[in-house]
Amino acid sequence: MAPGESWGTLPPYRKASLPPLPGIVATLGPGVVFMALAQGSGELIWWPYLIAKYGLAFLFILLPACLLQFPVTYEIGRYTVLTGESIWQGFFRLNRVFALLLWILMTISFLWFGAFAAAGGTSLAALTRIPSGWSPRGQTLFWAYLSMFVFLCAILFSKVIYRLIETFMWAVALVTLVGLLWACAHPDVLAVLSPFVKGLFIPQRPMPRPWDPADASKLLTAIAFAGLGGFWTLFYSYWIRDKGIGMAHYMGRITGPITGKPETIPNSGFIPDEDEGLAHLSRWRRFLFWDVGIGIGGNILTTLMTCLLAYALLFPKGLLPDQYEIAVVQGRFFEASWGPVGRTLFLIVAAAFLSDTWLATVDAVSRSQTDCIYNLFPKARSIPVRSWYLFFLLVLTLMTGATVLLDAPGPLIILSAVIGFIGTVIYSIALIFLNHVYLPRHLPPAARPGRLNLFFLCLSCFAYSVLAVIYFLTIAKVI
Repeated sequence: MAPGESWGTLPPYRKASLPPLPGIVATLGPGVVFMALAQGSGELIWWPYLIAKYGLAFLFILLPACLLQFPVTYEIGRYTVLTGESIWQGFFRLNRVFALLLWILMTISFLWFGAFAAAGGTSLAALTRIPSGWSPRGQTLFWAYLSMFVFLCAILFSKVIYRLIETFMWAVALVTLVGLLWACAHPDVLAVLSPFVKGLFIPQRPMPRPWDPADASKLLTAIAFAGLGGFWTLFYSYWIRDKGIGMAHYMGRITGPITGKPETIPNSGFIPDEDEGLAHLSRWRRFLFWDVGIGIGGNILTTLMTCLLAYALLFPKGLLPDQYEIAVVQGRFFEASWGPVGRTLFLIVAAAFLSDTWLATVDAVSRSQTDCIYNLFPKARSIPVRSWYLFFLLVLTLMTGATVLLDAPGPLIILSAVIGFIGTVIYSIALIFLNHVYLPRHLPPAARPGRLNLFFLCLSCFAYSVLAVIYFLTIAKVI
């Protein structure tokens, strides 16, 4: 270690002028990535599963579950807007031992995210039946590995990696939104719209079938993934930083190793100076509100549409998405509207917004690991950021390629959600101390948060804590 440096410590913040907002439309993007990444599990898998099995019994939980994420995501983004640092750098500033333990938990939770590529592979396997003669599991794994390889090559050949992620996510979000709107316009779907809207606020009683305790994990996953959920929510900080929003204007970006020139990424952030730059603060706050709103609001809309389709088309027939048939069963969504062509289009869309989860996640987890290594070990800073990023990118690709063989995608996704839900409770509480106790000491008065921000953040923390207790009590009864 360099003289005077110890593990897990960061240099002091530097001061700089808060840059002006270039324009809300030009700056939007992180919220769209949030929305598209969120479309990989809760919307396509677990909420439709619960609706198909239990009707409208649990639909009233959906809106509160999604809205709980707004204060947490906003605070994650606000830290990066005001400092230019990632949220992990903030956690290390808060307490390095706490950040180390949280990092270990996050690392464990992402050992299985290759399951999302496998879930996307179910669509392409059902669509193509390639390789012919292989079992459904074998075909699924073939497409999962192929999608990983294609996305890995895309990252390696990208000049600015974040631009690749944002462009792809824009396409996925738009195709998914248009496709679901078209499917929901089918007369059979519109016929159940009235009771469905009622179920958003009034739970269906009695339940159409008895509660299965084995579904407790699925219900937790649906709540935790109503949005991004778990450690995925922390990734919003990286998209804000690489977009150059707020004080992140002074931070570098990770470029692809083949076509992009390496940039210098500072190890410490910048806080707004008490100058005329603070006049731009209210515009940045409005931007952050709308960007988070797009991510969570778009996620609510797509989740509602997949639930409506499940209630109209799957629930009457008792069809449930399960194991390697996750996307195949839900091909009936589009097949009801467009016939065989609709089923084909749905499977393509499903493959995109399940597999895109792997693309965005392998990128963001590699960034997180690089961040934590840099913050933990000063000697690690002698190696360029991009080199560490590529190292973790390759390690995670190999690791998820191995763990995807352990089980079908459904159970692996649930396991990741359980670990991530524990992490959500922990880091949500940490955000209170980071943004409302530690950071204000370094900020000019005009940039400090208000009490309303603190109230809603505490409300989300309390709700997640209660849900965690209920979940573990439920599991204890089953055991």
